[in-house]
Amino acid sequence: ERPINMMFQSYALFPHMTVEQNIAFGLKQDGMARDAIARRVGEMLELVQLQKLGKRKPHQLSGGQQQRVALARSLAKSPKLLLLDEPMGALDKKLRSQMQLELVSIIESSGVTCVMVTHDQEEAMTMATRIAVMDAGWIQQVGKPDEVYEQPANRFVAGFIGSVNLFDGVIDEDLPEYVTVRSPLFPAPVYIAHGITCYEGQPVAFALRPEKVMIGKDEPEGHTNKAQGVIEDIAYFGSHSVYHVRLPSGAKVLSNFANSQRWASDGLTWGDQVWVHWRDNDGVVLTS
Repeated sequence: ERPINMMFQSYALFPHMTVEQNIAFGLKQDGMARDAIARRVGEMLELVQLQKLGKRKPHQLSGGQQQRVALARSLAKSPKLLLLDEPMGALDKKLRSQMQLELVSIIESSGVTCVMVTHDQEEAMTMATRIAVMDAGWIQQVGKPDEVYEQPANRFVAGFIGSVNLFDGVIDEDLPEYVTVRSPLFPAPVYIAHGITCYEGQPVAFALRPEKVMIGKDEPEGHTNKAQGVIEDIAYFGSHSVYHVRLPSGAKVLSNFANSQRWASDGLTWGDQVWVHWRDNDGVVLTS
């Protein structure tokens, strides 16, 4: 009886009904006039760009088209809140990426508030304006996608959203202008160019995203935020490569290398001695 609707992970389309009949189902249940139903169904088909497929049955549609029908059916009754249960779960990766943006565009044009459940962190980052990260039933952090990614509230959030390098250490110097973290994993201290709420000697974790880690064969300038190691593994993803660098302490540092030029990473290979380094504000100190 509440103005709430749900789009199921399996889409749950009625196989014996056409696209138009599926979209009209909820409207008929509400006793809407036939002319009004026809108009609303036409509006929904136009919204999801399926005007020419209204007479087809669900089995005659692709996965992405079935998803649009399920979305149109859930929006037809003009709900104030739309619940989405892993709406991209049945799609392959390329179609999922395309449909994420289309789905956001459709939802924004309809003006409905949506709550979406997903186990795909990239999907959440792409589609949501506000993310809640949960662990064992408790909300760990709520914020905009960039806030959750760049300023995680604790170790769980840092490790759950995207890839991250996490290193344990203790606060060495605690001043308003900067903080240094001493870790047995690094020969030099970690320098953060801003103050934080902590005390000297406090155990902390230092979180550093792989895309913030620079890698090269020449030793960088300065006495902090660097370490030498050996390339242990390389993962090639086309647009970028991820280098796994093993430090003498045994710690592993992940570094993303953007393949901005063809064969740009030819100069680095397995077993090479390299330096990893990062800027003063690239990492985050986590106290919990």
